[in-house]
Amino acid sequence: MAIPTTRAKEKAEIKVNKDLCKGCGLCVSVCKDFSLEIIEKKVAVSEKSVFGCIACGHCMAICPTGAIEIHGREFSPSDVFELPPKENNASYDQLFSLLQHRRSIREFKDKEIEPDIVEKILNAAKTAPMGLPPSDVNVLIIQGKEKSREFAKDFSDYCKNIKFMSSGWFLALMRPFWGKENDEMFRGFLKPLFKSYTEDFEKGNNYINYDAPLLMYFYASPYADPADPIVVATYAMIAAESLGLGTCMLGAVHPFIQSGGKARKFREKHGIKFKSKEGIFVAFGYPSVKYSKGVKRTFASVSQF
Repeated sequence: MAIPTTRAKEKAEIKVNKDLCKGCGLCVSVCKDFSLEIIEKKVAVSEKSVFGCIACGHCMAICPTGAIEIHGREFSPSDVFELPPKENNASYDQLFSLLQHRRSIREFKDKEIEPDIVEKILNAAKTAPMGLPPSDVNVLIIQGKEKSREFAKDFSDYCKNIKFMSSGWFLALMRPFWGKENDEMFRGFLKPLFKSYTEDFEKGNNYINYDAPLLMYFYASPYADPADPIVVATYAMIAAESLGLGTCMLGAVHPFIQSGGKARKFREKHGIKFKSKEGIFVAFGYPSVKYSKGVKRTFASVSQF
């Protein structure tokens, strides 16, 4: 029995070349499924596996002689590559500087984003860690200012159809069910947001996605770890910053297209394959503004045991 995803239902197959194996045991030490063991000074497939090989690739990546091959779960030996030299790595100071420069950008130049830049963002995002391989993160790409505004108009019209969710009677009805915090969030944030998304859009002000020349929606299947699309989106934003783009998370779209018949029709219209526990839209574009100062951020708390 293997751990299922939408892309793989069976466990991967482990192949060992005994002639190449030196019995070093590195692969055994990194396999946390206990799919491998040393028998008579050679690595062998174990009968003590917890889930069955999930094709994480750790054993192949660490084997110094290439004695192990993994096949299945969207993985093959051709997916393993030599790591770049360490001297190519960014230092902590370089990385921290990049992170300090990144902030939410909502003002974009009227300039399209080149296809090779989009590809670089996706390639970087693919390196993000995941709860379980193969990744069940899906990406919807909306490229071009016209398509971006078309999507915003569709979402604005959709918001009109579910505007009852911000009405006084609905909020009063739901308060006992979803609690004080959600009630405060709806009244203080989402109610005025609905107004902005509908009435302001009709006035020509697109506060839904700011007419960004590129939108990416990162979402997952019901099988995936809920954190996966958020981690991937973060990698994409950092990559975009390194490429000279500005980014902004658009957190209010995803929650409203998950439940109900209208939400399902909206997803189907825009090629969104699944409703997802977590997901995030990100706007990308060349900034039309330049910040010369950063803003310090803090955690709500940091505890140590």
